Amino acid sequence: MLHRACSAPLLLLLLSACATMDSSLEEWEDPSPRFANLQRAAQYPWTDDGHCVVREASNEWPILAERCFHALDRDRVRFRDVTRRCAVASAPAAAAAVPMGVALCVFASPVVVTGAVIVIGTVVVAVLIKESLDAYDRSASHERAKRKAQTRPFNQQEPVMNREPTPRSLGRDWLPPVSSNPTERRPECEPIPVPRATKDDPHNECADTFPPNRYPGRDVSVSGIRFDALQAGVRVLWEIKTHQFDKYNAFIRDREIEKELKQIIKERDAAAACGYDFVVGVSTQAHKDALLEELPRLNVVVTGCTR
Repeated sequence: MLHRACSAPLLLLLLSACATMDSSLEEWEDPSPRFANLQRAAQYPWTDDGHCVVREASNEWPILAERCFHALDRDRVRFRDVTRRCAVASAPAAAAAVPMGVALCVFASPVVVTGAVIVIGTVVVAVLIKESLDAYDRSASHERAKRKAQTRPFNQQEPVMNREPTPRSLGRDWLPPVSSNPTERRPECEPIPVPRATKDDPHNECADTFPPNRYPGRDVSVSGIRFDALQAGVRVLWEIKTHQFDKYNAFIRDREIEKELKQIIKERDAAAACGYDFVVGVSTQAHKDALLEELPRLNVVVTGCTR
């Protein structure tokens, strides 16, 4: 079928498509988040010439943001909690200025939210960040040139002894945030990202976007207990429930609450033992009311997440 498609008026169209596919194969994709983090950080003013960003760029953005927030020139940056999610478990929303915890939460969001971070004036890319981006450009050019060389006939390739060694991957040297809290230094209290326990997409999306999650796409294990999210920028662990609780009959509601309380109490105690706050996110007010009737001091937030 292919040789027929290349004849008559379709020849130019097919050649164009083939050329497009060839060029796409030559593009070099960075397997780590480092390049994307450097590009995002280049939009902001830094007081340390980008030292912290370059050091932490191999981590996910929420971790980089938390570790390097101290180096951000906050006199030139304004934060707006446009999603109203970062005010949860932080200082009162009525404060005149954006609380530091809310500002960090907004800045550390894994998703870029339009209007959430506003830079005042023109930003000159920090020296070390620019050098790192330039190095990536050179690496990409080298990779494309190497792939072209590999497509040459065998008798035209360079002798093995003359070839340059293939650069090794930069890897992901994850390190936990430094904290003055002695409980976090206990090995069992270190937050460890782990694969999701459920394939429930609406539940997982809510866990990633509402707190927001420091480790998008993953649960977090603390002291051997699995939580749905560790909120970016603050020491708050989350359990997310997306049941449409108000649609259940009375009998099912009672059984659901009994089951959830066993899990929630276990998670709350583990979080407290390691110095974390604990929040339960539910989809409906009826679900929140039912939990507070049993545990009045439980921190429950209505997320409004739908299924």
